[in-house]
Amino acid sequence: MTRSPSAAAVTVACCQLAPQVGQAAANRRRIREAVASAADRGANVVVLPELANSGYVFGSAGELRAVAEPIDGETVAEWVALAARHRLVIVGGFPELGADGRVYNAGAIVDETGLRAGYRKAHLWNAEKTWGFTPGEAPPPVVDTAYGRIGMMICYDLEFPEWVRLPALDGAELLCAPVNWPLYPRPEGERPGEVVRVQADASVNRMFIAAADRTGVERGQEWLGGSVIVDADGFPLTAPRLGEQAVVTATVDPAAARDKSISERNDVHADRRPDLYARVRDERVRDERD
Repeated sequence: MTRSPSAAAVTVACCQLAPQVGQAAANRRRIREAVASAADRGANVVVLPELANSGYVFGSAGELRAVAEPIDGETVAEWVALAARHRLVIVGGFPELGADGRVYNAGAIVDETGLRAGYRKAHLWNAEKTWGFTPGEAPPPVVDTAYGRIGMMICYDLEFPEWVRLPALDGAELLCAPVNWPLYPRPEGERPGEVVRVQADASVNRMFIAAADRTGVERGQEWLGGSVIVDADGFPLTAPRLGEQAVVTATVDPAAARDKSISERNDVHADRRPDLYARVRDERVRDERD
């Protein structure tokens, strides 16, 4: 039975995995097991990490290209089969080989009916610029699903408020973000900065955000393992599981994200004054011209 969009209670799961470059079969097995575990916990929406099927720390552009797949390839097809088997939505990241021959740090939203949307990371992080990834140009997709309006973007995209605002304006109730957050030093007792920024994104847009991080050590790179699900007020709904493989879940009410009011006289969308923000647009135009 298909549920109506924006059902009152939606259970979201972030699968915190430890994929490794060169271990494609093991990566796929981890994904299958994690999705099954999430389904056993009643998940309606499952979010996987960035580049979940391939690992992240590539040694060369050739190594990356060797594992890139078209969006209708084996990985996304398997995710569609998993979504149909468990009757849920899956959002995950993979390296996409585009029809143009370029490689993208990409993601897909799938459900039991098939591929609902693809996305290519717009803001490349660090070595992604040297491994051969091409930045995407299309805005983050937002699709109607049986569990509400779901949007997606990938990792570093979350650090650009203008970009996060786009799916919010397009009516996203839940923004799903496959991420790979490197482990960085922070003052004792402080939350990871990446989590703080997700909280801010959720609060200023009044939408739920689910960021599925990875964990482990890959080719000398340590990963945070900071998967988090945040409510529309910006507060975490899940406890941190830093440094371990885990499936974290929370139940959200998509209707709460449709209410943009924060006081009797304030609304985070209605109070916007885009005419005053023209400088942001004009700077982009000037950069492109220069």
